[in-house]
Amino acid sequence: MILDILLPSILFLIAVAIVFLYAKLEKKVDSLLGGHKFRIGHIVLLVATIGVVVTILVFVPEKAIMVFFLFAYSTILFLFTYLLAPKWYLAVPIPALFIAIYLSPYWNIYSFNLFAIIFAVCISVYMGSLFTWKTTAAFVALLTIMDIIQVLITGFMVASAEKALKLGLPIGIILPTFPYDGSTFLGLGDVFLFGLLSIETTRKYGRKFGLASIVLITVVFWLLQTVLLNISVESFPATVLVISGWLISLGARYLYKSHMFIGVKNEQKLG
Repeated sequence: MILDILLPSILFLIAVAIVFLYAKLEKKVDSLLGGHKFRIGHIVLLVATIGVVVTILVFVPEKAIMVFFLFAYSTILFLFTYLLAPKWYLAVPIPALFIAIYLSPYWNIYSFNLFAIIFAVCISVYMGSLFTWKTTAAFVALLTIMDIIQVLITGFMVASAEKALKLGLPIGIILPTFPYDGSTFLGLGDVFLFGLLSIETTRKYGRKFGLASIVLITVVFWLLQTVLLNISVESFPATVLVISGWLISLGARYLYKSHMFIGVKNEQKLG
């Protein structure tokens, strides 16, 4: 049987780091964003934009893709660094360092994964304050539908990812499978989704259940990933894996609370 414990373990650590970092920076993020929140209309537009961009990337030249991603990544790094130290002259060197390393001969799989993780953390922490529980649910549903269509039906998600990977752009995490000898790839959007769900679940139900949810999502992700590895599926929408674990954690909480409520009610009757 093919097993991989490395990717789920890394995802768990990233999600925990995102939750704790967001707790430290939540007030700063809210202040910087002016307390604005996404509405359902914004979510529909956001997911539609993601779908359109994925489709366009399949047809545009590689140089244009490189410029687009370098600009987007540099902006993310600048904004997040500015969040930590609100001085422009302190925020500029970080994205400049990223571009310099990317264009240098020292760009390798280690720097690729490092910056991919940094981007996932930055995006999750920065955008976490824009979502509410309602808009998170809408985003999850629409993003999953879009991901399934673009991966399994059109194939544009896979094609655009392959073009970006050919350019060495850190659009995801590439890790060796362990203990099995192989490799696996998880897109940046899927890591962001895990981080966002971890943030919103913690905000709604508290840190204890938030961490429990992260554990359960990780376990479900590992189980489903193991199934996919053993049936030799080349590409599959990883949003399904992440969301399955999240829904199971919410279902488990609901059953636990219902059981506790029934128990308390029965005690009252006996009393």
